[in-house]
Amino acid sequence: MAIGRQSRISVLTMLVGVLCVIAIVAALYLARAFLVPLLLGMLASYALRPLVDWLQGWRVPRALAAVAVLVVLVGGVSWMTVTLSDDAAAMIDKLPDAARKLRHDLGAARAEGPTPLQNMQEAANEIQGAAADAGAKLGARVVALRPSEPTAWLRDYALAQTALLFAVVAQTPIVLLLTYFLLASGTHFRRKLIQFVGPSLSRKKDAVRILADIDIQVQRYLFATLLANAMVAIGTWLTFAAFGMEYAAVWGVAAGLLHFIPYLGAALIVLGSGVAAFLQFGSLLYAFMVAGVALLFAGAIGLVFMTWLQSRAAHVNATVLFIALLFFGWLWGIWGLLLGAPLVGIVKVVCEHIDELKPVGELLGE
Repeated sequence: MAIGRQSRISVLTMLVGVLCVIAIVAALYLARAFLVPLLLGMLASYALRPLVDWLQGWRVPRALAAVAVLVVLVGGVSWMTVTLSDDAAAMIDKLPDAARKLRHDLGAARAEGPTPLQNMQEAANEIQGAAADAGAKLGARVVALRPSEPTAWLRDYALAQTALLFAVVAQTPIVLLLTYFLLASGTHFRRKLIQFVGPSLSRKKDAVRILADIDIQVQRYLFATLLANAMVAIGTWLTFAAFGMEYAAVWGVAAGLLHFIPYLGAALIVLGSGVAAFLQFGSLLYAFMVAGVALLFAGAIGLVFMTWLQSRAAHVNATVLFIALLFFGWLWGIWGLLLGAPLVGIVKVVCEHIDELKPVGELLGE
């Protein structure tokens, strides 16, 4: 009797845990408009805090130092945008002509003979027709199939990415304002957080150690990411310029920025540069060479070097990190891919300092 009662209690406990997990995931999804700018502001404050501390060491008031750092950052980004805006605009203006050229080349390739993909499609149509005939012989009702109209997935994807771009621009002032308040507050906000752990001195010491380790973890991750992406941007720019690619500087900046998005950013650069090289030179050899160079930089620097540097800094299990990126990418889209890795590092630090959660910390670690 007692064993049956304990089993029922364990089942109920497991069900409650599953429901709690579902509720947390739903809350994270519904609150993404609030959480994403908050996390971006926190990460930006972690990245810029050493510069503010350095200026404060030279007797510059912290609020003024935070303003100076943000002004330099926004000014640098604005200068780069203005410098590359003409090339970017010219590249965008050529997109319709490039799309028409690509469609013409693909149409010419189809006219020369059926491709393996067309053969597979024709075979699938024959199998479908045979199945329909067999159903008709058995007395089944056959519905005439109309040829499916081409889907507008490319247009929908472009519209979705455009909407995402406008959302990023709209949230930028909020992120900058939050970053300023976090930088200007210094340790004051941290002391306020420590008060929530209670009056116990040991708990306060543990909270201080957790916050210090989170600082180190996030700053190391951001440093590794910035270093790797800068190397990708410079290498892509110089190599594409050597190949004679148009707008090599724009491609370099795009490669550096997109590599903030793990895996997906590298794939977009490889695919986009290959198509652009084919449209410019009209040669598949050049297209594969340019795409191969982009893949080489993405693999050697963006994946191998960056993964090695981050693993030494954060000691996070690569498999767990990949699964976490899949989860946050499904939950928040591109923002989830960008924020997934530092969130895993923060969770790992917290779990390592709490006795009840140490098994989770060991699972997340190498």
